[in-house]
Amino acid sequence: MDLLKPLIALLAIVNPIGVVPFFIHFTQNFTREQRRRTIRVSCFTAFIVIALSAVAGLKIIEFFGISLASFQVGGGTLLLISSIQMLNAQPAEGRREDVSEGTSKVDAGSSIAVVPLTIPLLTGPATISTMVIYAEKTRHWWQIAVLVGYGVVVAIATFAVFSASGRIARALGQTGINIMTRLMGLILAALAVELLADGLTKLFPVLAGGVIR
Repeated sequence: MDLLKPLIALLAIVNPIGVVPFFIHFTQNFTREQRRRTIRVSCFTAFIVIALSAVAGLKIIEFFGISLASFQVGGGTLLLISSIQMLNAQPAEGRREDVSEGTSKVDAGSSIAVVPLTIPLLTGPATISTMVIYAEKTRHWWQIAVLVGYGVVVAIATFAVFSASGRIARALGQTGINIMTRLMGLILAALAVELLADGLTKLFPVLAGGVIR
């Protein structure tokens, strides 16, 4: 097995640079420390998803009795809900002006870091299926270890990209962020529809144009 192909595929699929606009949107009302915590949780979660997918992805999916198609439909639905919020330039979490605001935002940051930043924006069905496919091609334990190590590489790349998002946000300003949020919301809606359509056609082949006889 060519060990470079999984890394190239992972970096292309995860594409942390493409997720920066969503990261800015979801964390625009966070403090610097809350944003850093969100970055750490997101990067660690991305590593966990990739590592688990390489080691036991197929077994986990089979254990719960679900398919990648079902995962696609669920992820597509989540993305569609997020895209509607972005089209209205709304923050991912409503702000609460009370004494518990700080704690609520820290909890919200951890939640946003996992869903939807890491799952499904960074590591969705494509990432999981890619790791499962390459893991099935391995013949030695050290090849699995290399795939897990690639999860570390992706986590480091994501950390570096997300850490630079603050400078991007300052350069754009609030008006620029709102414009970018609506544009990316439209793109996200299109991606969500494609994800939903692909998953639904896998679950119900008749939707692909098959004729019932």
